[in-house]
Amino acid sequence: MCSRITVSWAIQRRRRSNCRSNGKKSSRRQIAQCAYFRRSRPMPTLRNMIAGEKVVPATVVFNPIMAKLAEQAGFPALYLGGGTLGYVKTTLEANLNITEMCQLGVEIGAACPLPLILDAAAGFGDPMHMHRTITMAENAGFAAIEIEDQILPKRAHHHVGIEHMVPLELMVEKVKEAVAARRGDMLIIARTNGMRASDYDDAIRRAEAYKKAGADVLMLGPNTPEDYRFLGERLDPPLMYNARSGGLQGTGMSLEELGSLGCRLFVDSGHPFLAGYKAWKQCYESMAQGMLDPGMSAEEAKAVDQEMKETIGLEAMLEIEKRTVEK
Repeated sequence: MCSRITVSWAIQRRRRSNCRSNGKKSSRRQIAQCAYFRRSRPMPTLRNMIAGEKVVPATVVFNPIMAKLAEQAGFPALYLGGGTLGYVKTTLEANLNITEMCQLGVEIGAACPLPLILDAAAGFGDPMHMHRTITMAENAGFAAIEIEDQILPKRAHHHVGIEHMVPLELMVEKVKEAVAARRGDMLIIARTNGMRASDYDDAIRRAEAYKKAGADVLMLGPNTPEDYRFLGERLDPPLMYNARSGGLQGTGMSLEELGSLGCRLFVDSGHPFLAGYKAWKQCYESMAQGMLDPGMSAEEAKAVDQEMKETIGLEAMLEIEKRTVEK
């Protein structure tokens, strides 16, 4: 993954460099067009992206600037994680609702064209409620929606490894109604927590039932390389996995190995947030003592500020004003 992301990032750097100088000074209009080049390109659908045999890596984002940075780094897909977003709001996923998730989906989609996966927890309701959940998610622009077989309302104990699952039959009906409510090409990802809350046989039984009900992708919770092999030998692709602590390295496997076992989507829903949390904490603690963040000098801050403005496309916005209201 690292090598592919590095190559993609290098290509994007060259594109931006070409926008700035090709032996002659670029016009402001050219700069503006280059700033929006990637946004205007048609993007492959997530369904097409997972149709092959390679794993599509996705990373968690919870605001537009994170989405832009992930895009620049070369990620092909994004993930709006409920657990992470709950922490950002100093609460838990159990207290989130579909409206605030969709609002973020609209904001992220307006800034970044990459396909965005919605972690919709248990779908915000029973089978009847799936119709509004799916319709809202589709209209917010999500490329996929993940629904799990936990009880509602969700409990805080989910975050300490204690799971409470709904009966298999109820989850099957929820998946069926989610599929029936879908109007477009959005993927339905059915997640079972059976490997943590029950046993491996029950997890397989649930996954197979959800697939039969119409789920496009199955998501389970393996912990060891042996778990990944166990699932890969028993379930057909496409499978989706969410990184435990340690990200991809924590799985003990490479993306190629995961791909050979049916994995088509691999999400790290925690590391970017934890890295940001650590950085914010260090920055605020330093500032409270009258000092700058030890990780960034005043000169470095100026460079970062300029880079950030390039990331959001400030030059393109200035060009529009110069052609219109700032003549």
